Amino acid sequence: MAAAGGSGEDAFQSFYTEVKQIEKRDSVLTSKQQIDRLLRPGASYFNLNPFEVLQIDPEATDEELKKRFRQLSILVHPDKNQDDVDRAQLAFEAVDKAYKLLLEPDQKKKALDVIHAGKEYVEHMMTQKKKQLKKDGKSTDVEEDDPEMFRQAVYKQTMKLFAELEIKRKERDAKDMHERKRQREEEIETHEKAKREREWQKNFEETRDGRVDSWRHFQAKGKKKEKKNRSFLKPPKVKMEQRE
Repeated sequence: MAAAGGSGEDAFQSFYTEVKQIEKRDSVLTSKQQIDRLLRPGASYFNLNPFEVLQIDPEATDEELKKRFRQLSILVHPDKNQDDVDRAQLAFEAVDKAYKLLLEPDQKKKALDVIHAGKEYVEHMMTQKKKQLKKDGKSTDVEEDDPEMFRQAVYKQTMKLFAELEIKRKERDAKDMHERKRQREEEIETHEKAKREREWQKNFEETRDGRVDSWRHFQAKGKKKEKKNRSFLKPPKVKMEQRE
C-alpha cells in the first residue's frame, strides 16, 4: 500500500512538472489562440477552475499570480483585439474573474481544496485498482502510473468536481431565490391586507356620524308616522240591533 501511495505521489509530482511545461508553452500563445482557448466549447465549466483560466501553478506566489494576470489580460484585452472585440471582452472577463477570485483567500482555498480532492480521488482509485489486481494475481500496473495518464485523470476529476459544485451552487441559488420570492409575496400580501383594513376602518370612522344621523332621522320619521296614524284612528262602528 505504501508503494502504491508513493507511486501516486511520484505521479502527482510528474503531473505538476508537466503542467508547468504546458503553462510555459501556452504562455506564448497568440491573442487569438488565448481567446479561442478561453471561449472553447465547454468553457463555462473549464473556466470554473481559476488556475486553469490563468494557466498557472496552484502553488504559485501572489507575485507570480499578479504577473501572469497582467500578461494574459494584455493579450486578450478588447483594445488589443479590435478585429474581435466582443469575444475578446468575454475572454478578458473570464481572466479578470479568475484573478479576482484568487485574490480572495477563502475563494482561493476552496479552489485548492477542489484540486487536492481531485488528486486524492485519483490516487484512491489507483490504490483500489492495484489491490484488486494483486488479489487476482495480476500485474499491479495501472494506466495512471503513466504521468500523462495520471495528469489527465486528475484534470478530468478536478473539472468534474468544479462542475458538480457549480451545479449545486446554482440549485442552491435558485432555491434561495424562490424562498425570497415567496417571503416577498407574503410580505406584500400582509401589507395589502393591513392597508385594506386601515382603509376600511378609516371609511367606517368617517361615515359613522352620517350613519348615526340617518338612523336618528329614520327613527324620528317612524315615530311621527306612528303618531299620525294613531291620531286618525277611529273606533269601529257598533251596529245596533233592532227590536221587533
